[in-house]
Amino acid sequence: MAKRPAKDSRLTRLTEIALALPEATRKLQKQHAAFLVRKKVFAYFLHDHHGDGIVAVACKALPGDNSALAAAQPGRFYLPAYIGPRGWVALRLDVGKIDWDEVSELLAGSYQMMAPKRLVEIVEGKS
Repeated sequence: MAKRPAKDSRLTRLTEIALALPEATRKLQKQHAAFLVRKKVFAYFLHDHHGDGIVAVACKALPGDNSALAAAQPGRFYLPAYIGPRGWVALRLDVGKIDWDEVSELLAGSYQMMAPKRLVEIVEGKS
Protein backbone atom coordinates (compact mmCIF):
# COMPACT_ATOMS: atom_id res chain seq x y z
CA MET A 1 0.00 0.00 0.00
CA ALA A 2 1.35 3.42 -0.99
CA LYS A 3 2.15 5.95 1.73
CA ARG A 4 -0.38 8.72 2.18
CA PRO A 5 1.35 11.94 1.09
CA ALA A 6 0.65 13.77 4.37
CA LYS A 7 2.78 11.16 6.18
CA ASP A 8 5.43 10.87 3.48
CA SER A 9 8.82 11.99 4.86
CA ARG A 10 9.72 13.45 1.45
CA LEU A 11 6.64 15.67 1.54
CA THR A 12 7.43 16.65 5.12
CA ARG A 13 10.95 17.76 4.17
CA LEU A 14 9.76 19.46 0.99
CA THR A 15 7.14 21.34 3.00
CA GLU A 16 9.74 22.56 5.50
CA ILE A 17 11.89 23.92 2.68
CA ALA A 18 9.02 25.52 0.75
CA LEU A 19 7.28 27.09 3.73
CA ALA A 20 10.53 28.76 4.80
CA LEU A 21 10.07 31.06 1.79
CA PRO A 22 8.18 34.31 2.48
CA GLU A 23 4.38 33.99 2.33
CA ALA A 24 4.55 30.43 0.97
CA THR A 25 1.60 28.15 1.66
CA ARG A 26 0.77 24.51 1.02
CA LYS A 27 -2.46 23.09 -0.34
CA LEU A 28 -3.01 19.33 -0.18
CA GLN A 29 -4.78 17.87 -3.20
CA LYS A 30 -5.55 14.16 -2.68
CA GLN A 31 -2.17 12.46 -3.26
CA HIS A 32 -0.44 15.66 -4.30
CA ALA A 33 0.45 19.01 -2.76
CA ALA A 34 0.79 22.44 -4.29
CA PHE A 35 3.05 25.13 -2.88
CA LEU A 36 1.90 28.66 -3.54
CA VAL A 37 2.96 32.23 -3.10
CA ARG A 38 0.00 34.61 -3.21
CA LYS A 39 -2.21 32.19 -5.16
CA LYS A 40 0.52 31.33 -7.69
CA VAL A 41 1.83 27.78 -7.66
CA PHE A 42 5.61 27.55 -7.58
CA ALA A 43 5.96 23.82 -6.91
CA TYR A 44 4.04 20.57 -6.82
CA PHE A 45 4.65 17.37 -4.89
CA LEU A 46 3.53 14.64 -7.27
CA HIS A 47 2.78 11.19 -5.88
CA ASP A 48 1.86 8.56 -8.48
CA HIS A 49 0.48 11.21 -10.84
CA HIS A 50 -1.98 9.54 -13.19
CA GLY A 51 -0.70 6.14 -12.01
CA ASP A 52 2.88 6.67 -13.22
CA GLY A 53 4.33 5.29 -9.95
CA ILE A 54 6.70 8.27 -9.60
CA VAL A 55 7.20 10.53 -6.59
CA ALA A 56 8.64 13.90 -7.61
CA VAL A 57 8.77 17.62 -7.05
CA ALA A 58 7.85 19.79 -10.02
CA CYS A 59 9.12 23.36 -10.31
CA LYS A 60 9.08 26.16 -12.86
CA ALA A 61 12.43 26.48 -14.65
CA LEU A 62 14.08 29.13 -16.78
CA PRO A 63 13.25 28.88 -20.49
CA GLY A 64 14.95 25.82 -21.96
CA ASP A 65 16.38 24.64 -18.62
CA ASN A 66 13.57 22.14 -18.12
CA SER A 67 14.30 20.35 -21.40
CA ALA A 68 18.07 20.55 -20.84
CA LEU A 69 17.82 18.96 -17.39
CA ALA A 70 15.50 16.20 -18.63
CA ALA A 71 17.80 15.45 -21.58
CA ALA A 72 21.01 15.52 -19.51
CA GLN A 73 19.73 13.38 -16.61
CA PRO A 74 16.63 11.45 -17.77
CA GLY A 75 16.81 9.09 -14.79
CA ARG A 76 16.32 12.00 -12.39
CA PHE A 77 14.51 14.75 -14.28
CA TYR A 78 11.51 14.65 -16.60
CA LEU A 79 8.94 16.98 -18.10
CA PRO A 80 5.73 16.52 -16.10
CA ALA A 81 2.42 15.98 -17.86
CA TYR A 82 0.52 19.15 -18.82
CA ILE A 83 2.96 21.63 -17.27
CA GLY A 84 6.26 20.41 -18.75
CA PRO A 85 5.63 22.18 -22.06
CA ARG A 86 5.01 25.39 -20.09
CA GLY A 87 8.52 25.46 -18.63
CA TRP A 88 8.19 23.08 -15.67
CA VAL A 89 10.57 20.27 -14.75
CA ALA A 90 10.17 17.45 -12.25
CA LEU A 91 12.90 15.94 -10.08
CA ARG A 92 12.29 12.37 -8.98
CA LEU A 93 12.32 11.84 -5.23
CA ASP A 94 11.92 8.08 -5.50
CA VAL A 95 15.27 7.11 -7.05
CA GLY A 96 18.65 7.29 -5.36
CA LYS A 97 19.62 9.57 -2.51
CA ILE A 98 17.79 12.90 -2.47
CA ASP A 99 20.04 15.95 -2.63
CA TRP A 100 17.97 18.34 -0.52
CA ASP A 101 20.28 21.25 -1.39
CA GLU A 102 19.41 20.68 -5.06
CA VAL A 103 15.71 20.52 -4.16
CA SER A 104 16.07 23.79 -2.23
CA GLU A 105 17.70 25.47 -5.25
CA LEU A 106 14.94 24.29 -7.58
CA LEU A 107 12.24 25.51 -5.19
CA ALA A 108 13.94 28.88 -4.66
CA GLY A 109 14.39 29.42 -8.39
CA SER A 110 10.77 28.57 -9.12
CA TYR A 111 9.58 30.72 -6.24
CA GLN A 112 11.58 33.68 -7.56
CA MET A 113 9.89 33.34 -10.96
CA MET A 114 6.40 33.30 -9.45
CA ALA A 115 6.61 35.62 -6.42
CA PRO A 116 6.09 39.37 -6.41
CA LYS A 117 9.26 41.43 -6.72
CA ARG A 118 9.21 42.52 -3.05
CA LEU A 119 9.23 38.90 -1.87
CA VAL A 120 11.95 37.97 -4.35
CA GLU A 121 14.12 40.75 -2.94
CA ILE A 122 13.68 39.27 0.54
CA VAL A 123 14.84 35.85 -0.68
CA GLU A 124 17.77 37.27 -2.60
CA GLY A 125 18.79 39.22 0.49
CA LYS A 126 18.99 35.96 2.43
CA SER A 127 21.52 34.43 0.04
